[in-house]
Amino acid sequence: MSERMYENIQENIRKNPGGRPEKNTGENRREGSDLLLAVRNLSVAFPGGKREATVVDTISFSLRTGEVLGIVGESGSGKSMTALALMGLLKKGAVRSADAILFDGKDLNRVSAEEYRDIRGRSMAMIFQEPMTSLNPVYTVGNQVEEMLKLHAHLSKEERKQKTIQAFEEAGIRDSAEVWGKYPHQLSGGQRQRVMIAMAMICEPKLLIADEPTTALDVTIQARILALIKKLNREHGTAVILISHDLGVIRNICDRTLVMYQGKIVERGSIEEIFSNPKENYTRTLLDAVPGIHKRDDAKAAGAYGTAAAEYRDILVSVRDLTVAYKGNKEGLFGRRRVTEAVSHIDFDIYKGEILGLVGESGCGKSTTAKAIAGLIDSYTGTITPDNRKPQMVFQDPYGSLNPCKTIGWILEEPLKMQGMKRAVDRVAKAKELLAEVGLPVEYAARYPRDLSGGQRQRVAIAAALITGPQLLILDEPVSALDVTVQAQILDLLQRIRRQHNLTYLFISHDMNVIYQICDRVCVMTQGTIVETAAPRELIANPKHEYTRQLLASVPE
Repeated sequence: MSERMYENIQENIRKNPGGRPEKNTGENRREGSDLLLAVRNLSVAFPGGKREATVVDTISFSLRTGEVLGIVGESGSGKSMTALALMGLLKKGAVRSADAILFDGKDLNRVSAEEYRDIRGRSMAMIFQEPMTSLNPVYTVGNQVEEMLKLHAHLSKEERKQKTIQAFEEAGIRDSAEVWGKYPHQLSGGQRQRVMIAMAMICEPKLLIADEPTTALDVTIQARILALIKKLNREHGTAVILISHDLGVIRNICDRTLVMYQGKIVERGSIEEIFSNPKENYTRTLLDAVPGIHKRDDAKAAGAYGTAAAEYRDILVSVRDLTVAYKGNKEGLFGRRRVTEAVSHIDFDIYKGEILGLVGESGCGKSTTAKAIAGLIDSYTGTITPDNRKPQMVFQDPYGSLNPCKTIGWILEEPLKMQGMKRAVDRVAKAKELLAEVGLPVEYAARYPRDLSGGQRQRVAIAAALITGPQLLILDEPVSALDVTVQAQILDLLQRIRRQHNLTYLFISHDMNVIYQICDRVCVMTQGTIVETAAPRELIANPKHEYTRQLLASVPE
């Protein structure tokens, strides 16, 4: 590129930073704000075979100092690749091209690798979706955050430690000095995400890119993390690019939004414009897919017994005085190991044909309760009176629960073989029947889990749970890792197969909107106990317990 051409591009970007005319209603121009980032015709492609796979297709947008820009779209739309392209962190083999990427007066296309490395961390930083895989498991979190100061600041060892502890405190981490010496596995998901925020903000960057920073977190911790990002944006003037498939999160925190689909920006505008008057069909599809109490279809959601009084229903599973305790590694008084009660003296019933929701924040005992009912935990006290046929579980992460070395056909056929179905032809026919029932082509029986998308893998997990003909399915966060359109498809699938097979569900989730939409009754759980049980509408209209009110207050609108 000639110097003259480069200067012309810079001038054009200054005049039209979004790449095309945008209505200037104030959402993209704050009084006294300056242009921080301007991207013109960015593309990302992966060469291979006869055709090049383009994952980001000539997009243009801008960002001003102190602005919060949301990028929304379903999985594979190019959101994360856009962020990685800006950070210079694309995978080996990826090809980034752009007329210009102006950041803080510099074109990132024209800086050296060393200069890019200095900009990354000092002036722009990124928070990833899963902090456990982003943090090094063999180093303390304090040492990892200090590494940023070693690279970008001239401070003594003691000064680095004090600044790190201060950053932890600013990120809302309690007992920061103690947390400094801990390893990632010793922290909760919310604490690890706060460590990542502290790491990203410790050099006070001008731009923070947050890629799905709250997807794996429960609703109360999600609200705290979003409030923290907004606080840092407000107090430090840090511009934020927030990437999410959760439109509620985007609506609560962002000034403007870009909607991406198949690598392109299909719509852009202020939050009010996008949510009140979307122009594109795809944007309307995204908005329609968002779960919520206002979208609940009571006729569709009601279980086999509808809203009949509890005394007239058949009890499928009865739980009485259930307590599950774990012994810790640390020695307590008199050399005894400390005992922690994950579940403490809970009572509830699951009625035949209903969908019972179990909701609460991480660590409240939801999954432990589910595992006890499924027979995966036997060291409990109290009684569980289940159906004669063993309940089946569908987990949050199907990739972790499906055998990666076996084909989908093998995964579905193996339980039938264990049940005594001897003829291979019968097992193959049953597996194909289940694949068709969950909406997958029968040819997928020859594929491996790695060959499928997240939504397709979750359909396989549902088929695997149905293959032995259970009456009760335990669904442990089955849609929390999926984008809103795929989430809506899985929820519709679950409703359909429940009606077809007269199934009963125990539906575990931290997403109150999903719980509202699908469940007949809801048990609210905190600190190992059930504090409230009610129908979804009753729970919203008149929450009895203070913790329930806190949960409801944390739900993004």
